[in-house]
Amino acid sequence: MVILNAGTEAGKKGKILELSVKSNTVLVEGINIRTMHVKAKKQGQESGIIKRSKPIHASKVNYYCEKCDKGVRLGINVDADGNKTRFCKKCNEIK
Repeated sequence: MVILNAGTEAGKKGKILELSVKSNTVLVEGINIRTMHVKAKKQGQESGIIKRSKPIHASKVNYYCEKCDKGVRLGINVDADGNKTRFCKKCNEIK
């Protein structure tokens, strides 16, 4: 879960559906929904107005911590075996 920290929809929470490393954007469920007018490409295909989620820049989202009830940064702990675990830097809860 992530929370939006900038823009007109700041404070909304959602789940990451897609991540693009090349363009540094994320597609979040239910956030940044845009209306698009679609024209039929083939015969029998319908045209009309649809609503679609658009990607937003990754710097505008933070991980959401249920315990802290806000967007937080994550830290990484490395065990003796070499296993990595993420934790909330505010409350030290393991994610």
